[in-house]
Order: sequence, then structure tokens, then C-alpha cells
Amino acid sequence: MSQTDFLHLMPLIILTVAALINMLVVAAWRNHKIIYVITAVSFAAAFLSLFELRGVTSYPIAPLFVIDGFGIFYIGLILATALLISMLSYAYFEQREEQKEEYYILLLLSTLGACTMVISTHFASLFLGLEALSVSLYALISYLRARERSDEAGIKYLILAAFSSAFLLFGMALVYFSTGTMTFAGIATAMAGLQELPLLLLTGFGMMIIGIGFKLSVVPFHMWTPDVYEGAPAPVTAFIATVSKGGVIGLLLRFFMEVDGFRYPTLITIFTIVAVASMIAGNLLALLQTNVKRILAYSSISHLGYLLVAFLAGNQMGVEAVSFYLVAYFITTVGAFGVVAMLSDKERDAELLEDYQGLLWRRPWTATVFTAMLLSLAGIPLTAGFVGKFYLLAAGVNTQLWLLVAMLVLNSVIGLYYYIKVIAVMFQQPDVTEVEPRKRLRPSIYLASVGTLAVLALLLVIVGVYPTALVDIIQNIFSSAPAMVAR
Repeated sequence: MSQTDFLHLMPLIILTVAALINMLVVAAWRNHKIIYVITAVSFAAAFLSLFELRGVTSYPIAPLFVIDGFGIFYIGLILATALLISMLSYAYFEQREEQKEEYYILLLLSTLGACTMVISTHFASLFLGLEALSVSLYALISYLRARERSDEAGIKYLILAAFSSAFLLFGMALVYFSTGTMTFAGIATAMAGLQELPLLLLTGFGMMIIGIGFKLSVVPFHMWTPDVYEGAPAPVTAFIATVSKGGVIGLLLRFFMEVDGFRYPTLITIFTIVAVASMIAGNLLALLQTNVKRILAYSSISHLGYLLVAFLAGNQMGVEAVSFYLVAYFITTVGAFGVVAMLSDKERDAELLEDYQGLLWRRPWTATVFTAMLLSLAGIPLTAGFVGKFYLLAAGVNTQLWLLVAMLVLNSVIGLYYYIKVIAVMFQQPDVTEVEPRKRLRPSIYLASVGTLAVLALLLVIVGVYPTALVDIIQNIFSSAPAMVAR
């Protein structure tokens, strides 16, 4: 590797060095605030280093990586989200008695894995990034060891993630056997003359889809989602719902665009079935829940189904729609789980509907932010979620995916019910006999929690009212990426 290669990999190098520094500091002196500051500064520094790469069109680091506009955008989105989650994590863990410092090492390593995935062009780097993300998540999910459900959630994720990794590796082996290469470009060259996929290659792709489907928690690979979301600490749940899935989506887009997988009807049929099933099952199961974290878990399944509509468009507009929707989804999901984290206490997270009864009258600002986030997830106008869904619909209509477009509209209407149910609970008059004790938070905790939620609420409104700026950024960045495949 040359010096230029290292400069182009600077965001990943900063995260790696930060994890090592945190390990050394923890070994010498445990201090939650110092470890948090190192982590937050590292995320900010890695994000700022991307501005040095803004003029890059396509810089390959053969054979593992490529740095282009697409990769820079997704790394920036992952780093910005990880920074916000680290701020929420500080406020969340500062009020708990567990050993907190190792949490930030795992957060850095899992973010490093997600960033590695979105610039991968080789099965080896893909799998290393995926495992760095997954192995860190095993510990993050079960980090609050005193909670019984936390250990249960970690074990469930560990077992199912191991199965999914086995499917993914077996699928990679079959693709390698069929094409003789593990690079995305090499696979594309081997598939260039194929009108139909041979059975062995199709089986390999199918097994890879199973492995990726687990990470995205789409139907029928969604079984782990509600239990893991419920058992994990609230900031970790936000991380799984955003950064983890964002890294996998970026990888999936790059791979399918590179190999032109959209010209094979069998693969399109598989993803169409998965998208429709995820939209229907996610929304219908969410209707039955009384636990807020489980509602948001099933909601995330349906949102991945929505996102697959634009993914199946298979052209540049589809990629732009997916990227815009991810930004809107990240803002609203981190904001929603940020409210859950803010209302949680030492014993348990604020996950029951009863915890939110009369919240508007007890904490009007918090209830207003949570309402805005839920309305955005529902796709109500003047929110980022509405513009994101409109973009998805436009991509679907542009490529005449009428079934998926109809299912997106229908399921958005169904989803509105359970979001309104939570909002209605917050608007109920509180029991006058119940008086919630007011905790005086230290300035650092107050800034980390309230400040983060204020930033997210502001972004929600800005993207919803004036989406043109973000759309222009996405179009300009992706214009420097390799040409997208037009169907």
C-alpha cells in the first residue's frame, strides 16, 4: 500500500487507532467521560477527514476496496449517526453503575466494520467488515449483564448470526466456484454473457441473500428482531436499526449494481417477494404490540420492505432514493430511540406504552420530539419521512413496479395506526395522583441527551421542508461514482 492509499483510508484508520487508544486508556485508568470524549472526537475527526476525499471520482485499492462518491456518502452517514448514538450512549450509561468504558471500544469497532462494508469490492473485505460489525454487536446487545433479557437477546443474536454467516460463506464459495473470482468486477465479467443464471451460481446467490437478509431483518429472516430490540440497551437498538443496516444496504447496492443482478428475473422475483412480505408482516405484527421497542422493531422490518422498492428499480434514481430514505430513516429512528433512552431508568428501559401515558403533560418538549419522529416514520407531510417515501414511490413508478408501489401505499396507511396509537397514549391526561419526580441532570448529561434530540428534530424538519439541498448533495456525489445500471 502507498501513502495515497493510506490517505484514502484515513476514516477507517482513525477509527482503528481510536479503538486502540481507548483500550490502552481503559487498561490504565477507567474514566467514562474521557473514553466518551475520545470516541466522540474520533467519530468527528473521521467524518471531517472525508472532506479531503470529496473530489475523488473512483480510487481503487486493489483488490479489496474502492473509494468513490457512493462510498464516501455512506461512510459519512454511518459516522455522523455513530457520533449521535455515542452522545445518547453517554447520557444513558452515565446514569448506570455498569462498567461503561468497553462499550465505546465495541461501538468504534462495529462502526469500523460497517464503514469497511460500503467500500468493499471483494468477498474477503466484505466478510471481514461484516464480522467486525457482528462480533461487536454480540457484546453490545448483552452489555447490561444484570438484565435477564439482555443476555437472552445477545445469545439469540449470536446463534442466528452464526447461522447467517454460514449461509453467506457457503454462498460465496459457490459463487467463487462458478466464476473463479471473489472480486465484484471479476464476478461481473464472468456473468456478462449469461442470459440465465446456472443452478450452482443461482444457489450461491440465494444463500448470500439469506445471510444478508438476516442482517437486514427482512421477512422471513426477521425472527430475532423484536427480541433483540427489546433486550438490548436503547442506544444499541438505535445502532442496530441504523448503522448496522445502513452498512449492509450500501454493500448490497454496490454488489448488485456492479454485477448487474437486476437483469435476472429470478433474483428480481426473490427480492419482490421479500419486499412484499416484509411490508405486510412488519406492519401487521406491529399492530399487535404494546411494547414500544417491539413496535419500532416490527416497524423497521416494514421500512426495509419499503426501501427494497427503490432498490429493485435498479437505476441511478433508485440508488438516490434509497440513499435519501436512509438519511430520513436514520434521523427518525435515532431520534425515536433517543427518547426511549432519555426516559429510561436504572432498572429498565422505557419500553411499555404505560411509560408514555400523559407524557405531553409531564414532559411536553420530549413528547413533541417523539411525536415528530413517529409522524416521520408514518410518512406525514413536512417531515423527512414523507419526502423519503415520496422518493421511493417516484423510483418505483419510474420503473413501473406497480405491485410494489401499491403495497407501499397500502402498508403506509396500515402503519399509520400503530404510530398514532403511541401518540394518543402520550396525549392522554395523566393520573393526577401520580407525580413524576424530577431528576436534576448534570450539564454534560443534559447536553448529550437533550442537545442530540434537538439536533435530530431540527434535521427532521429541515429535510422535510427543504429536501432540495440533500437531494442535490446526493446527486452531485453519486454523479462521481461509477455509472449506475439502467434497466
